[in-house]
Amino acid sequence: MKWVGNVRKMGSSVDEHGRVSYFWRGADILEPMEVLLAGDWVGQRVKLEFDGDIHCVATGKRIKKTYGEGLSYDAFLKSPLACPSIIRPELSRIHEGIALRDEAWERANHLQPHVVYISQTSHLKVGVTRATNVPSRWVDQGAVGAIVLANTPYRQLAGEIEVALKEVMSDRTQWRAMLKEVALDEEALVEAKEECMDTLGMAYESFFEDSDDITALSFPVLQHLAKVTSCKLDKHPRLEGKLVGIKGQYWMFEHGQVWNVRSHAGYRVSLEVG
Repeated sequence: MKWVGNVRKMGSSVDEHGRVSYFWRGADILEPMEVLLAGDWVGQRVKLEFDGDIHCVATGKRIKKTYGEGLSYDAFLKSPLACPSIIRPELSRIHEGIALRDEAWERANHLQPHVVYISQTSHLKVGVTRATNVPSRWVDQGAVGAIVLANTPYRQLAGEIEVALKEVMSDRTQWRAMLKEVALDEEALVEAKEECMDTLGMAYESFFEDSDDITALSFPVLQHLAKVTSCKLDKHPRLEGKLVGIKGQYWMFEHGQVWNVRSHAGYRVSLEVG
């Protein structure tokens, strides 16, 4: 199989057993291309080459470097795809009728039910996502499991809860540790949820999730790597070898190199499999 186009973040699905499937969703500059089953490539030889062109994922403009996830500098400053409340949910004000960038986009994405969750990636961490992004958000993080802490009617409130918990729980993932073999600890997730509820107290009690159901996830990984080296296509435009796993948004190669698909959004590459 040979493919040429611009990189986009992979899509995913999770079956009833928690097994993750990945989908390759590229574009011809801005035109969506056929969706392919990236999970089927695990175990095969893959060659990836960057031709030097990058196109803004919002405008299609040719650019020298990306800002955010595949944006030109102008788009990074203006596009709702880089709205400040994406990274810092507590900044959202659309529930007050105030848009930071694009009212229609923020109503569709931030004036919607959100969840505050605890996931196990490299360690236990707290996070926020739109309710419709469960469990894909956890897949993108490479989480082996997650539990819902609270349900909120809009993004800002979920962000406020996350900020209140930052002193007792991290909101960051250590990607190198995440790519190693991580055993799900369900007991630790439940205990962390209880600790977070105690920390938050009665002010947020009405939003707490009663169920302690845990979503367990397993990724298409044939071999976990003891040591990994991140490959940036700007410096190393060719990457070739046996693909031994996909976890989070990372491709893992047998020789220890890993490639972050999401951070290369907009890059135009040729891809050969098999």
